[in-house]
Amino acid sequence: MALFYTQGVPIGWVAIMLALLASMGGFIFGYDTGQISDILLMPDFLLRFAECTSPGDVSTCAFSNVRAGLIVALLSIGTLFGALMGAPTADFLGRRYAMTVECGVFIIGVLVQILSIKSWVQYALGRLISGLAVGALSAAVPMYQAETAPHQIRGTLTATYQLFITFGILVAYCISIGARSIAGPGSWRTVVAIGILWPLILGIGILTMPESPRWLAQQHRLEEAEYSLARARGYSKATGKTNVLIQRELEEIRVAAEREEKMKGGWIDCFKPANKTLYRTLLGMTLQMFQQLTGANYFFYYGATIFKSVGIADSFVTQIILGAVNFLCTFLGLYIMERFGRRMPLIIGGIWQSIWLFVFAAAGTAKDPMSNKGSGYLMIVSACLFILGYASTWAPGVWILIGETFPTRTRAKQAALSTSSNWLWNFLLAFFTPFINAAISFKYGFVFAAANLAGAGVVYFFLYESSDLTLEAVDTMYNDAACKPWTSRQWAPPGYASRAEVARETQNQDERKVEEALAGEMAGGKHETRLDDQETKA
Repeated sequence: MALFYTQGVPIGWVAIMLALLASMGGFIFGYDTGQISDILLMPDFLLRFAECTSPGDVSTCAFSNVRAGLIVALLSIGTLFGALMGAPTADFLGRRYAMTVECGVFIIGVLVQILSIKSWVQYALGRLISGLAVGALSAAVPMYQAETAPHQIRGTLTATYQLFITFGILVAYCISIGARSIAGPGSWRTVVAIGILWPLILGIGILTMPESPRWLAQQHRLEEAEYSLARARGYSKATGKTNVLIQRELEEIRVAAEREEKMKGGWIDCFKPANKTLYRTLLGMTLQMFQQLTGANYFFYYGATIFKSVGIADSFVTQIILGAVNFLCTFLGLYIMERFGRRMPLIIGGIWQSIWLFVFAAAGTAKDPMSNKGSGYLMIVSACLFILGYASTWAPGVWILIGETFPTRTRAKQAALSTSSNWLWNFLLAFFTPFINAAISFKYGFVFAAANLAGAGVVYFFLYESSDLTLEAVDTMYNDAACKPWTSRQWAPPGYASRAEVARETQNQDERKVEEALAGEMAGGKHETRLDDQETKA
């Protein structure tokens, strides 16, 4: 049974569940990102792993910049290599089994962290192992969602990955504030150990969902691909075999899989100028770089430390406020990216974020927030308003673009390269932030403010508007010499007056498919009734 209809096309509950369940991969990353900021301030963690001038006296314990940077940043080194391995692993094992294996790797990393007693190196290595899994999941999850979800709601379902990242960060903050009162190592070990629950949910639960029909078609397992499509639409296996809508989708996937098998590109093809392939590779890597340079992880990784230095009595509570703003505003981001496209939200978002980072840095530089509470509160408000803009634009927008911008031949590899750029800059910021913050303090916000303006400029001059177009039409647009990034919003495929006309025709085609499918089902039902009548008479 269909759960609901969109654009006249049925959507099954399985389509929603597979997207939400797969998004636990984003939740895992968000939880791991959110927990470390608070763990770095827990007394037992400081006594065990920090440098103490008086052993046993936590007030004399502090992390050196190198040690704090490595503990936080080694996760990102793991994600960098994990992202590069994610696509080949998903191609070899299949999307679902790849995610299950990667969840197992993450759990191993968590166990290494929990069993750390005195060695901060062991704890950091545990984060490195977990990072390998997080990076691989960041490649496998959006790919699985995009390939399995009905195309009518693909953008929204794919964006749930970013939504679950923000949810994971918020949950980590909430658990940390509850666990900090636990005596001894139970405080930080509880926070880390709860992290085992999330990969168990994903690793086991995803096996109950259908495999990607695109991957199944690539393996020439068309009957299984047919059943996967039927489940996503809310049909039974038997209905899928006679349903016109399912059969047409299956045929489109089969033809595309055969074409891709013949034209599949290697890593070197990602850097060839022909058909603007190199252009789009560099664009994807640059957008992921600027997503990190917005400065969001400056608050997520070191937020508790930052607000403690501002003079806030309970910096853990401030972290929860930031996490809640980040999570709730991501819902707004899902709407904005669907309603207003890709380019304009990213441009406006970059400018908005730059303004509030400038206010944050100016307030912290003009007056000492430790002695001037008004300055400290202004910094918190400006941080929240910055997060509002980031969660509504750059956070979901860049991940959506990674799935839309590249040509079929090299899409998986270009997506892996772009994601690796994200993790590389994630590592650089996580590792060097303690050094930079020690040198220039809150003036660091000016650096991020400038980076946000630069990111908005890159979007204006280089990014093409890809909303409301098929992936094939996006490829055509990038190769149209008459189309420029700043005029791309008005571009439409040959034979169409506008993108609205494309959307209307696509909806009409989908509705006709549904009508034909329903007519076929009714005819089949009447045929079965006649057979039953004949058997009764006999």
